[in-house]
Amino acid sequence: MPRVKEGKRKIKGAPLPIVPILQNFLKTYEKHCAQSQTSMCPAIKRDLKSSIDSERVLTKFTFVRPDDSLPTTLPVSLEPLLMTIRDECYRLGKEICIWGLQLSNPEIARLALFLEPKGRNTCPFTTLEIIDCKMDLWSLGRLGKGLQFSSLHSLVLDYCKFGNEEIQSIFSGLENNQRLQGLSLRYCGLGPQSRPQLASVISQSAVCELHLDGNYLQCSGALALLRPLAEYAEMQEKGQLATASPDTRNPPQLLPTGQRRSSTLNQTTKSSEVVTVKTTSGKKKRKKGIKKKSKGLSEAGPWLVKLHLADNGIDGKGRGENDLLEFTQILTRLTSSHGQLVTF
Repeated sequence: MPRVKEGKRKIKGAPLPIVPILQNFLKTYEKHCAQSQTSMCPAIKRDLKSSIDSERVLTKFTFVRPDDSLPTTLPVSLEPLLMTIRDECYRLGKEICIWGLQLSNPEIARLALFLEPKGRNTCPFTTLEIIDCKMDLWSLGRLGKGLQFSSLHSLVLDYCKFGNEEIQSIFSGLENNQRLQGLSLRYCGLGPQSRPQLASVISQSAVCELHLDGNYLQCSGALALLRPLAEYAEMQEKGQLATASPDTRNPPQLLPTGQRRSSTLNQTTKSSEVVTVKTTSGKKKRKKGIKKKSKGLSEAGPWLVKLHLADNGIDGKGRGENDLLEFTQILTRLTSSHGQLVTF
């Protein structure tokens, strides 16, 4: 029998030594805070030490304002944390949650750069929560540009107050976004004047779950959200009726939106797989060198399957009872006739 080589062997699929990784992360975080003359976020420090003690991967970073009762002389800043994630190449995180802070322009600029892909290195985080935070117009515009190229699947901006200019700035990065699937804008002060931007996002992005509770969209704003869905459902129904067989005993059923999108994406993926790519010399490229550009992307369109509109003043007091009647009719068609999965 061949002699087995002694010493450490690299086993494929073996778990990472998470404790040394987190210990180095904590030291680097302390260093960046000292260099920037800021305090470590107590919640981040506590979660890191807890993960080290339990030998568990830290996937969620919760950056919150320190308790006012704690004797701190230096302010906290988001920048040292983002610099640490970058320097340590920490790719095990999935969520960044920022709660109750006044975010400065440099912090937002650093966050936007962190979200934007650089070469082949993409941000590993898929969820970003910025809750009850204050940002000026410049910061919202810079964040919007970063969202346009990010790999986020979920964005939560609850309790962040937005005016007309602010909502336009942040929505500039959501239109034609093919990765973002969940968007939450609860209690953000949105009114009927926000309906063009909301309707545009629904019609020109991959967002399929939208939370708008606690705003004041009224019937006119809600109708702006539902009309693209109703129009798309009718187009799908007409297309299926036109291609249906003469046998009318079994009428065609419209697939739920999520299944339609998956079907379309599967067809796109399959069609891309059968394409033969050739070089200028006529030789076929190896499959190893062909990368799918559609990985993680969804088609832009009215894919909404869940819409949360609680506490939005949808009671007919906006422009009249006609809006409420139309709203009820469209809602009835979506939830019953066309098999949509819209919930309120």
